[in-house]
Amino acid sequence: MQVAPQLSVKRVRASQRRMLTPRQLWAARVLVGWTRKDLARHSNTSPDTVQAFENRGSDPKQSTILAWTRALSRAGVMLIEPDKDHGPGVRLRDNPQR
Repeated sequence: MQVAPQLSVKRVRASQRRMLTPRQLWAARVLVGWTRKDLARHSNTSPDTVQAFENRGSDPKQSTILAWTRALSRAGVMLIEPDKDHGPGVRLRDNPQR
């Protein structure tokens, strides 16, 4: 009788799955001229949560990060993933979806 090999499942914290850094969030917000309150309003989240992430690198829910990235994307922000030569960044699309 053959026994199937055990698969190892490694839990990954939200902060490790995150594709958004506190500095990226701040830069994206500033790029479109939004305050923390503006981002909170556009993403239906709390300004305190935005501030905690930007200032202290808190570990928000994945749904919160997704809400932020969707709101910023609608405003024309593109999040740039890090590569071997450069860190993460932000830029504006030519035609934002308003």
